[in-house]
Amino acid sequence: MSTCKTILRQLPCCTRRPTPWILRSTPSRVVLHDRSAFRCSYASISAAELKFGQPLHETHPHILRPGELTPGITALEYAQRRSRLANKLPRHSVAVLAASEVTYRASGIFNEYRQDSNFFYLTGFNEPNALAIIVNDGSGDNHLFHLYVREKDPKAELWDGARSGTQAAIDVFNADETGDIEHIEDILPQIVSDATEIYTDIPAFNFGRSSLHRYLYGPSGTSEKLKKIVDHQKVKPLRPILNEMRVFKSEDEVVHLRAVGQASGRAFTKSMRQTFTKEKDLTSFLEYNFKVNGCDHSSFVPVVAGGSNALSIHYTRNDDVLRDGDMVLVDGGGEAGTYVSDITRTWPVNGKFSDPQRDLYNAVLNVQRSCVSLCRETAGLSLDRLHSVAESGLKDQLQQLGFDVSGDAMSTLFPHHVGHYVGLDVHDCPGYPRGYNLKAGQCITVEPGIYVPDSDRWPERFRGIGIRIEDSVCVGDDSPIVLTTEAVKEVDDIEALRE
Repeated sequence: MSTCKTILRQLPCCTRRPTPWILRSTPSRVVLHDRSAFRCSYASISAAELKFGQPLHETHPHILRPGELTPGITALEYAQRRSRLANKLPRHSVAVLAASEVTYRASGIFNEYRQDSNFFYLTGFNEPNALAIIVNDGSGDNHLFHLYVREKDPKAELWDGARSGTQAAIDVFNADETGDIEHIEDILPQIVSDATEIYTDIPAFNFGRSSLHRYLYGPSGTSEKLKKIVDHQKVKPLRPILNEMRVFKSEDEVVHLRAVGQASGRAFTKSMRQTFTKEKDLTSFLEYNFKVNGCDHSSFVPVVAGGSNALSIHYTRNDDVLRDGDMVLVDGGGEAGTYVSDITRTWPVNGKFSDPQRDLYNAVLNVQRSCVSLCRETAGLSLDRLHSVAESGLKDQLQQLGFDVSGDAMSTLFPHHVGHYVGLDVHDCPGYPRGYNLKAGQCITVEPGIYVPDSDRWPERFRGIGIRIEDSVCVGDDSPIVLTTEAVKEVDDIEALRE
């Protein structure tokens, strides 16, 4: 059975695997079970009393299913990821990753927390001030997982909410070793000093200036300690290895990305049904419906560009009026469990396409549909080659509409790439080449667009129109899986929404 068919079969109901460590609930108690040895820290604690730094099935069964550590992803899958990474490292080498810091909008006013994607991919741990170390211990398939976190602190938790603490690092997140991050200055040098190689993207290991939190690189000078004990030549970049892993999605990841795409697509379609007079009102409605449909929040600041504002690819002011007779280009997507969706739709503000709008829209749609159909391994295309296909197709379509596409015309009319990888990040696996042939299990966007400036060079009836159509797609063996089909895109379907 092909990868694509296997995934499609699982879309309606995701099979959940057992996990090596899970908290199992009874009607009144919660008991921790270990498959090999009974290590029970929570055996006498009521489920209602459990407090962690993030949702778990035992505390938030409305968010997570049994066995899931984060929405859609089991604790077992996180352990398997760490094992695969360890097996890619040389013997007796280590990978070191730091959690994201809390960032601030203003003094004392913090932004919504977003975990570092690589750290999250390997741990599922969603709190700041944490360090993960994965050790290839030289014993084959086995590895050691260290997770150093903030210890529980009632006074701090009174202000900032619950922390998971060191006990949960072992019992819930399956760490082999843990400790208070406050003492990392004494712990970390001991771990890395004997490593044959150190794979990390933390700046301190390169002995440069670091913006990481004070627990790792504050006034006491962890960086200086590392400089004394770590041979700089042992330090290797970790990102390329993780990119190779993350670019291929597991079946559970695809199922979860499909759910996020479904929720996001429904929010788009519902937005198309409404008539808005201001960009900000459409923005608010769209983001609200992302959440109502099951997303945590938007995966990025949406583009809601009415009329000629659509000629700016990353227009995010969203503060203009929407005029009857214009089109509105909306680029957005929801995020759930740190996985994202990315969709663009363009539709008439009044719900009805004018003839020029319909002609230019169908030109883009024809190319988008053609490119989506090529998102299969058997096509033998890379993202770069898919871009060439899109550019050639758009050129042919525009010539039929009376455009002069000679010279540098396409760099003006289609100035961006046709797609990028998508997953935990909107632009997933940064640095992974677009020149590699697409393989089954990779997820990408397909987003051709046409943006016609107000210039005598272009046919008058199309001037000032910007149109982009984008779906998130999982590459299959023989056929693609479109993750965002709930966002309608045919002209007749869009117009029927207002009837």
